Amino acid sequence: MSALATMFAATRAEGRAALIGYLPAGYPSVAGAIDALKAMVAGGVDAIEIGLPYSDPLLDGPTIQQAVDAALKSGTTTPDVFETVKAVAQTGAPTLVMSYWNPIERLGAETFADRLVAAGGAGVITADIIPEEAGSWIQASTRTGLDRVFLVAPSSSDARIASTVSVASGFVYAAAVMGVTGAREHVGEQARDLVRRTKAHTTLPVCVGLGVSSGAQAAEIAEFADGVIVGSAFVRCLLDAPSPEAGARAVRELAEDLASGVRRAALTSRAP
Repeated sequence: MSALATMFAATRAEGRAALIGYLPAGYPSVAGAIDALKAMVAGGVDAIEIGLPYSDPLLDGPTIQQAVDAALKSGTTTPDVFETVKAVAQTGAPTLVMSYWNPIERLGAETFADRLVAAGGAGVITADIIPEEAGSWIQASTRTGLDRVFLVAPSSSDARIASTVSVASGFVYAAAVMGVTGAREHVGEQARDLVRRTKAHTTLPVCVGLGVSSGAQAAEIAEFADGVIVGSAFVRCLLDAPSPEAGARAVRELAEDLASGVRRAALTSRAP
């Protein structure tokens, strides 16, 4: 089994959802991001998404954009992303890259896949490409055994969901709300309906992202989803911290709260 499949098997055995955390590489520095990502794992995050900083992040809200812009201005490169993956994967947590398509295409899908495998990466979440246009990535990821994660949204038709999950592996990323990333006070009912519609077409785990910022919200989503994805709230910890060290501590504290939330759901009403 892939690293992700093994991880989801373990969380299912515990009767709970997985907790997946995101931070961009290179913020507050390459080393600082690595420290924060490791702190996230130490706090109870089951799998890691490492964002590849990109100059036109259409899906990302202002919080992530601020950190990505700083990472780019400090000179963070794609090789830095692979170095970050290598360091974080050594924790044992499945480590994915979340990327827009342009950086992958620029390097070459086959080369990108080979370098990610060499770094110990588990797969890639491609934020802005549909399966019909991802032939080169499907081929490269199949050859190397990397999981390929595609997104579905509340606006996705049943036919679109079916075509997307037919070529996905690892898990399906269900965007809980329409719009850019960012922590929100409430996670709408759209998320529950989207998970239900997606599960009608696949046996892959379905994980919900966009908006989660607290253990209470994580527990709410963990009642119906296979995984809870948190990004902007972790980035905000780093942006608000007076130092990289304080940021890593804040990231770990948030991870502990979120991990408590997904485990709390396992003890209450989450369906097996």
